[in-house]
Amino acid sequence: MSARKLAERLSVSRQIIVGDVALLRASGIDVIATPKGYVLESASMTNKFVGQLASDHSASETKAELYAVVDNGGEVVDVIVEHPIYGELKGRLTISSRYDADRFMDTIESKQANLLSELTDGVHLHTIACADKKTFDRIKKV
Repeated sequence: MSARKLAERLSVSRQIIVGDVALLRASGIDVIATPKGYVLESASMTNKFVGQLASDHSASETKAELYAVVDNGGEVVDVIVEHPIYGELKGRLTISSRYDADRFMDTIESKQANLLSELTDGVHLHTIACADKKTFDRIKKV
């Protein structure tokens, strides 16, 4: 849930929510910020198979890649690249539908932002969450 929605629901400012989330994180609670709002890490992966897929493609093929995962029952949790200076860079995605994929791609375009994979000429990893290993294996074949 977004900080704005939490603030409205609890009748406090967004800044209060952001500060409280920082305190929760400091106390060891796995609250993660996603493009869609805050999520408890443990709750987001309960009873799911999680694996990583290596990928290498151009930016123009990104939407097709995201669709292939979600159309076959997966969620694209994040993208990871290995940068020669900074090491591993990870961006949280939480894309579980074509709608999510379209919103992500629209945001990239409207903000004129680059994909993390462009730092490594298209080479990247995705963490995929899905119902079971059979689903993950089906996604790997696409």
